[in-house]
Amino acid sequence: MQESRLFKIVYYLLEKGQATAHELAEKFEVSDRTIYRDIDALSAAGIPVYTETGRTGGVRLLGSFVLDRTVLSEAEKHEILAALQSMGGTVGVQDRDTLNKLSALFDVSTESWLEVDFSRWGGEGSDNEKFERLKAAVIHRRSVRITYANANGSISSRGVHPLKLSYKSRAWYLKAFCVEKQDYRTFKLTRILELEMLEDQFSPHPPPPKTDFSQFDNEKIVLRFPESLAYRIYDEFNPETVKREDGVLVVTVWMPVDEWLTRYLLTFGSEIEVLEPPELRPMLAELGRAIYEKYRD
Repeated sequence: MQESRLFKIVYYLLEKGQATAHELAEKFEVSDRTIYRDIDALSAAGIPVYTETGRTGGVRLLGSFVLDRTVLSEAEKHEILAALQSMGGTVGVQDRDTLNKLSALFDVSTESWLEVDFSRWGGEGSDNEKFERLKAAVIHRRSVRITYANANGSISSRGVHPLKLSYKSRAWYLKAFCVEKQDYRTFKLTRILELEMLEDQFSPHPPPPKTDFSQFDNEKIVLRFPESLAYRIYDEFNPETVKREDGVLVVTVWMPVDEWLTRYLLTFGSEIEVLEPPELRPMLAELGRAIYEKYRD
């Protein structure tokens, strides 16, 4: 208990610059005499803490303590603070408290040059809240129950053990152990419709396996788009897969030819041309015809 209080006293002095013994006593709910004993203990441990008497006096740390006791370079300090600033889009205040403490410890300004907001346009912060709750579930190993809309069009409720939050290709995912399936699953955060934090905690799991893309039946897909769609093409495809040829963009990727792909490609409307594989062309035509039949009247 004393060791924890000593550590907090150092943090407090780093943040505030100085404090009276009575202020510290009230802050940590101990007597003034205990605070003086703590100061002696800190001094004996090599922390350059001292007291000044008088109206402007109080308990202080030597100004050089921050830099002399820090083993990180200036660049490393800024990288750590930037990493914490990047989490500013979440609703929790714990990261901001840590940011302030480390800023005092590093003697580095926390002027923010970076803003990250996890929410979609018009989301009113609901995505941020979801991210924060899942982060807490991962850290504290809390089970959660989610309502999830999968890529096959079904909506189901399942209990999961959250293991890791992962960012991939402009989207956040939750890697978790599914209680119902007794296996690892990956869930896209935007498709988690409801989230309930449960009381029970789960035991540690081995790290989730990396996705083996060789297990998918991928085929070579070659697509041609007008250059006027460059804004979207470079948003959604790796630039290394795109070639510019005489005012058009040719995209070559390897993907499974399935219902998801045909629905996705149809979002480009009549401005897409499928070059390969040839069997994908009638699949698109059939889906387009079904849409036409639905709305022709």
